[in-house]
Amino acid sequence: MTNNSNKPVSAVPKLEDVARAAGVSTATVSRCLNTPDRVSRKTIKRVMDAIDSLGYSPNYSARALAAGRTNTIGAIIPTMENAIFARGIQAFQEELQKNGCTLLVASSSYRQDLEEEQIKTLTARGADALLLIGFQRDPHLYEFLEKRKIPFVLTWACKPSHEQLFVGFDNRKAMKELAARVISLGHRSLGCISAETATNDRASERVEGICAAMQDAGLDPGSLRIVETTYSIENGEKAFHQLLTGDNAPTAVLCGNDVLAIGALRGAAALNLRVPQDVAITGFDDIELASVAPIPLTTVHVPHRRMGQLAARVLIDALNDVPASSVELPTEVCLRKTL
Repeated sequence: MTNNSNKPVSAVPKLEDVARAAGVSTATVSRCLNTPDRVSRKTIKRVMDAIDSLGYSPNYSARALAAGRTNTIGAIIPTMENAIFARGIQAFQEELQKNGCTLLVASSSYRQDLEEEQIKTLTARGADALLLIGFQRDPHLYEFLEKRKIPFVLTWACKPSHEQLFVGFDNRKAMKELAARVISLGHRSLGCISAETATNDRASERVEGICAAMQDAGLDPGSLRIVETTYSIENGEKAFHQLLTGDNAPTAVLCGNDVLAIGALRGAAALNLRVPQDVAITGFDDIELASVAPIPLTTVHVPHRRMGQLAARVLIDALNDVPASSVELPTEVCLRKTL
């Protein structure tokens, strides 16, 4: 490969090759890439043309060594198998991109041991900061991150008394509001399809919310029939069959998320039950699937995009030594056709 001055260019283009091809200094090329507002449009065009023709890509490893940062942010989410986290993580990535950061995503499959491994792997590979879901993990992981000065933000949950930074919502309060609405319509026998509560603080808080609403209404929380399962439409359908085919079948089934609720709708159809006349069904999250279901789903709207945007800003501020505060976001009951 040769350039305009007929001098050989290395097989892997370097900054010096771009400077030579554009007829400028390496400092000017660097300014074009990092602070383009300090360079004329004419010069930027020459440099970018040279970059395109040579196929040059900046050496981010070298840049990271020099700056002490990789501009890479990690996010560890419990699953990629359904859309529960998709909208929030998309907004998180978009906000990071605006600030020159790249996102790395890992899935823990709702396993705490795997999440711990991923936290350590991402930090070892140079992640500057992390987004984590919920609060429930071994305290030594927080100590691990703090000792290494790795900023992190906890999302999809909130604990105002907690010392860690969070951007999330109150799962207990949100589900309590929905359950109170269900009870106000005359339902006294309630069922719940939930994720495993022992290892999922968001799921356990949603069950607590149902029990709190029952207590306030003078109902026995101990009468709540609960089936715990993993998140999928098929498992939601199976859990619904367990609840509805036994004695004392509930007249309303509150599901821990919309995916399980869609499964419950399928289960109702298979049992020839009318929704909501024979049994009411509710979800949680308000993912896109909820509004386009065969019967539009009553659910709790979670501000996923706002949560993702604010979580990114909190981490960007933390990396730039700007004081950041936790944020509790509101949720809203969406009344549709299943209640």
